[in-house]
Amino acid sequence: MTVIASVSPTSAPAAAVRAGKNPLVLALLLGPSLIFLAAFAYWPVLLVLVQSFSLSQLGEHGFGLGNYARLLSDQHFGIAILNNIIYAVGTIVPSLVLALAFALALQNNKKVTAVLRTLIVMPLFIPLVAAAALFSFIYLPGGGLIDFYLAKLGIGQTNWLGSPSTALPAVIVVTIWKNTGYYMLFFLAGLAAIPTDLLDAAKMDGATALGRLRHIILPLLGPTFAFVLPIALLNALTQIDHVVTMWPGGPSDDANLLLYYIYQQAVQNNDSGLGAAATVVGVGGLLALTTLARQALDRSIHYES
Repeated sequence: MTVIASVSPTSAPAAAVRAGKNPLVLALLLGPSLIFLAAFAYWPVLLVLVQSFSLSQLGEHGFGLGNYARLLSDQHFGIAILNNIIYAVGTIVPSLVLALAFALALQNNKKVTAVLRTLIVMPLFIPLVAAAALFSFIYLPGGGLIDFYLAKLGIGQTNWLGSPSTALPAVIVVTIWKNTGYYMLFFLAGLAAIPTDLLDAAKMDGATALGRLRHIILPLLGPTFAFVLPIALLNALTQIDHVVTMWPGGPSDDANLLLYYIYQQAVQNNDSGLGAAATVVGVGGLLALTTLARQALDRSIHYES
């Protein structure tokens, strides 16, 4: 004889809720992830923070602000910070402007969109080391692509990577070329989310293209800017692969960036205290800039409900 048991439709969800409230079940589900996160994220951060206050590198015991005092008195650190500020502004602003311009140009042009989008996004898939090697040949004094065309104009060769006035701009150009297509993808997604009815209505009311951009498109792209800007700031602080590739022996002060300065102190000079202090200052500055940028954007952002 077959017995059919009736099961309440709410019994399974209720069982799931009871299991979710069980501390042992929660520990088994979240434990591995929390252990991994603690071992590879929180613990290294704690070690760097402790090392930055450790006075062992100074031949003393205990903790103090000695490493930070040395850091602030090091002129190379000040130069690296200034270079990084110039690098951040010089890469973020042009990259975002170009990315938005390309996104606007490609949004409604269906015939050439696929081809141009591929060409613009292609640098994204080229490793930064390979891009730096490519531009090293372009910048080659006398035999590079730039000097080849400048020679036709009667302009002599330039040591683009060795001259104090062109070293940092040369790195900035590589970064703009590499990141513009990446940011363009976000702007394309943001533009696709803007209701076409708003743009059509504004056009019928006589709004110019510049007026639609200023009063409709840019305000509605606020969330996109709020998402892209922290990524751009992070890239400006952490991208040094091209610096290492373009200057195998290390850059001069004219092109040195904060992350490479940290590498020089912690690895090359075996001064972990100074390197840790520079890391804390760099990460703290990045968090402060990101927070300020988000707050400034949030005041003028329009979020759709």
